[in-house]
Amino acid sequence: MCELATEEHEREISDMESSTVAHSEVMLVVNHSRIKPPFSVLLATVLYCAEFITAAVLCSRYHKTEDVIWMGFTLTFMLLPAVLIQLALTFIHRDLGRDRPLVLFLHLLLLGPVIRCFEALVVYFKSGKREEPYVTISRKINLEKGQIPMEWEIGQSERNLATHRNAFKRTAVIQAFLGSAPQLTLQLYASIQEKYFLPARLTLMIITLISITYGALVCIVLAIQIRYDDYKVRLRPFAYLCMIVWRGLEIATRITSLVLFSTALTHWVILVGMGNLLLFFFLPWVEFWARKGSLAKDVEKNFSKLGTTVVLSMFTLLYACINVFCWSAVQLDLTHRELIERKQRWDRLAMFYCGRFVENFVLITLWYFYKSDFYEYVCAPLLAAQLLICYSLAVLFMLLFYQFCHPCKSLFKYNVHDCLHCVCFRTGRRGGRGRRGKLPPSYSTAATMVLVPEEPLQLLAPENSQSLDLTNQLGQQEMAILDDMMQAA
Repeated sequence: MCELATEEHEREISDMESSTVAHSEVMLVVNHSRIKPPFSVLLATVLYCAEFITAAVLCSRYHKTEDVIWMGFTLTFMLLPAVLIQLALTFIHRDLGRDRPLVLFLHLLLLGPVIRCFEALVVYFKSGKREEPYVTISRKINLEKGQIPMEWEIGQSERNLATHRNAFKRTAVIQAFLGSAPQLTLQLYASIQEKYFLPARLTLMIITLISITYGALVCIVLAIQIRYDDYKVRLRPFAYLCMIVWRGLEIATRITSLVLFSTALTHWVILVGMGNLLLFFFLPWVEFWARKGSLAKDVEKNFSKLGTTVVLSMFTLLYACINVFCWSAVQLDLTHRELIERKQRWDRLAMFYCGRFVENFVLITLWYFYKSDFYEYVCAPLLAAQLLICYSLAVLFMLLFYQFCHPCKSLFKYNVHDCLHCVCFRTGRRGGRGRRGKLPPSYSTAATMVLVPEEPLQLLAPENSQSLDLTNQLGQQEMAILDDMMQAA
């Protein structure tokens, strides 16, 4: 998975050559090096094939036992993402205007990811056998080297592999949240209702959980790469560990809460699911209409205004499906060419996780009071507490990632520590006003706070000493942070 962050522009430092450019900046020109294997393409293809085959086997089992309802839903969640993946691959590779009948035929047979993976492997194994001229030059800023600009040549083989990788990133997200997430919810609900686990059903649940976690990781990496497109992004192994634990706990807790609630109040879960879906679907469009903006141009040159609206609607539907199960890591901006808002919105992040925690708490509470006799031998209070603790742990690992493991954390205007400190400081000010302005000593008013700039050495001399009010400086800086956050909100 570490290949996700380095797939398009990672090179060995030993291959660098330095040269001088204008304004005395140092430019590092990176030559060709060995192309990275397309592991992400292979992993996405394996997950697609494994889930499709396992779901087909489970459908045949449902057909033999005449479980028409389970078979119908399983077949729907198997075919819907498969069809959308074929359309996405055809759209990204622009095959409709090319003479490739075999590839199009395999897409009709829902085997598009297989042939695309085969093409990527052929390109990889043929690369490096003969020297090829570069077709473009890419430039990024290296944060680890003091924000030094870097340039390197991109050959034809490497660009083709980058196209395959980008395409399979999108398909992994489609597979995860339009197929795997509802499939896992359905099969877990069927297992509780039938009170036993089929081997094929258990296998499908494990595969779908892996697919959802991988799709959520891809969402984070895509968000980072789009938001910080001018920078060289490298994620450390500990960052991937934080993301896996964060996403795994968040998704597992969310799906379990929905399934438990559905076993107690079956028809009400439809209202909960549709309410979430419609909320996140119309939210970007409401913001778009409130800004009185125009639709993003250059989404596709050959598209009419109606075609652009359809594509944006499908993209918004995928965004809504992601947010039903977990945080999408991005905010949509339908007026922007890349459709992604580049600014880090801490207020949206806090609102989402607070609201989702309250929603999960309400769902678990309602399940506790209306649970069926199936949970007679289950310690319901312990299960409810475990779910809430797991979701809290997911939030904790999310905070750890943004505070310590985010590859571009040095570019944040405010980080997690600053936001939490401002919230505590505001709460302390409100409590202090109730006690006639007397504030007890706390961390938020300590002289060692990192927000206080260091004083020059000249001010420490006796002849230049002045009375400084450190408390006022802290208050002014923290109020400035609060004003910026309120304006961003």
